[in-house]
Amino acid sequence: MIGTAPIHWFEQLDSTSEELKRRARGGVLESVWVAARQQSAGRGRLGRHWVSPDGNLFVSVLCPLPEGVSAATRIPFAAGLAVRDACLSVLPETDFRLKWPNDIRVDGAKLAGILVESGQTGPTFWVIIGIGVNVQVTPTDSGQAATSLVDLGAQPGLSPNDVLLELRTALAKRLAQAENDFEAVLRDWTAHAEGLDCMVEAGPANARERGRFEGLSGDGGMILRLPDGQTRIIRAGDVNLIGDA
Repeated sequence: MIGTAPIHWFEQLDSTSEELKRRARGGVLESVWVAARQQSAGRGRLGRHWVSPDGNLFVSVLCPLPEGVSAATRIPFAAGLAVRDACLSVLPETDFRLKWPNDIRVDGAKLAGILVESGQTGPTFWVIIGIGVNVQVTPTDSGQAATSLVDLGAQPGLSPNDVLLELRTALAKRLAQAENDFEAVLRDWTAHAEGLDCMVEAGPANARERGRFEGLSGDGGMILRLPDGQTRIIRAGDVNLIGDA
């Protein structure tokens, strides 16, 4: 079970997700958390470098999925809500927002990101959820506005492990919710979505669409209302918020 799975801490790794991939491909398939004080090759979505200074949380968890690949689509939304829940346990009055598909932001500044990857070893399908949370340090070279829990008002002594323990419990609850009632997960996610009812530009780099973000489809796709009144469902790519125009 994710909520009681062991946590293995390392002083440094290339990437917590890469460590779990190595284990999974070697046949070690039980649920486990791997965290590192620092990463030398941390990755975000689309292969982007994840800045990994000491003092922030870099963690990945392996989840065997007996249901197979069809169950994987619910994972990013459950994980996003779980990270938000964990951050709320530290700063309960903060308006943490979920940016589709997998960032947690405050007033447009990135606090956390999630990368979900999947694979199969023998008959076992698995996903690895990689999570980075800026706990003590706000990266200054990430190429975008950023913030940290401490900068938002958390106690300076807050440690990555403190946040991880909250996250482990929160993720177990959200994954159980997603398994039993994914519609409820999507409702909860939408209630805290960044840019809802605003104009956005979204999609893969070679097929960007501009429209009003109207909500999520049943599988978690971003529903856009285009200027001509048609709708598009975006299931991959990045999102840029344009505003209310």
